[in-house]
Amino acid sequence: MSEFLEENLAIIEGMLFLAGDEGLSVKEIRTVLNMDEASCKAYLSTLKKQLEERKSCGLQMVFLAGKYKLATKEKYRSFFEKMVHQSTATLSNAAMEVLAIIAYNQPVTRLKIEEIRGVGSDAIIRRLLARALIREVGREDSPGKPILYGVTDQFMDAFDLATLDELPALEELMPAEQSDNLFDFRYQEEATQE
Repeated sequence: MSEFLEENLAIIEGMLFLAGDEGLSVKEIRTVLNMDEASCKAYLSTLKKQLEERKSCGLQMVFLAGKYKLATKEKYRSFFEKMVHQSTATLSNAAMEVLAIIAYNQPVTRLKIEEIRGVGSDAIIRRLLARALIREVGREDSPGKPILYGVTDQFMDAFDLATLDELPALEELMPAEQSDNLFDFRYQEEATQE
């Protein structure tokens, strides 16, 4: 296999990883790699076959709703379910931030979450979906129809909430003059504690 072919396969695999649950269409992949449709489909077919044949790979490529996505292999499902259902595992600060953003702003898109946090959140969103703390609640009526996320009943149970109205008001969590800039407030607070 030529180095050029291997490089394009690696790029497509990385693109699918970054796209996460939203996946990518042939057109989106073609645009990035500047290639014709037939070549793009050939690369996707080759990548799909490679992932299926790799004995040491837990991923496969699937085609759902017009999009190519990476997914876990069915034969390892019991292990992945065990990982997801380990309720004793704690959530990272980043996961708690994303949960809070979703709870206070739902329904909310991944882009809006990332705008609020200032960093990419795709991997965290996937983990929260896998733990059933958040779910897809629809699609925003805007270009690209991005997925809208909301919290689940499991989230409500985990935080002992009957309704989202029981969440503390954001104004109660920080001084009013700081409420519009959560990022600066958080780091000012940490600096004073050092």
